[in-house]
Amino acid sequence: MTGSAPTALDPEPDQFEVALPVGVMTFTKVYAGDITGRSTTIFVAAFDQATGVGTYVAMETFEGALGDAGGGFAFAHSATTHGTDRQNELWVVVPGSGVGALAGISGGGGWRSRRTARTGSGSTMTSPDLG
Repeated sequence: MTGSAPTALDPEPDQFEVALPVGVMTFTKVYAGDITGRSTTIFVAAFDQATGVGTYVAMETFEGALGDAGGGFAFAHSATTHGTDRQNELWVVVPGSGVGALAGISGGGGWRSRRTARTGSGSTMTSPDLG
């Protein structure tokens, strides 16, 4: 099968019916520890909160420091879950996005997320290569 799909940026694209709710949200994260700073996130998910089944894709811009190296960069991450697992994880620095002492940053890293009923969610980022 083949097909074509002309692309255009549309801030409010049409929604089509699928079996999982699809949503978009933006938020800010604040990091402390060896990685300090903040990031803004655009988060898109098809996710069923009752079963925990779904997939998300996120793009973030980070400003702060990885150790002693200060600056900023963009990174993307995504994962899929069947409710009790994480699969197809991706975490990658956007090539050419680094500024300041983080200019030239490249590669991927890790993302560990924890969720509890009491505190909501939290995340830990591990550092990619500093060029």
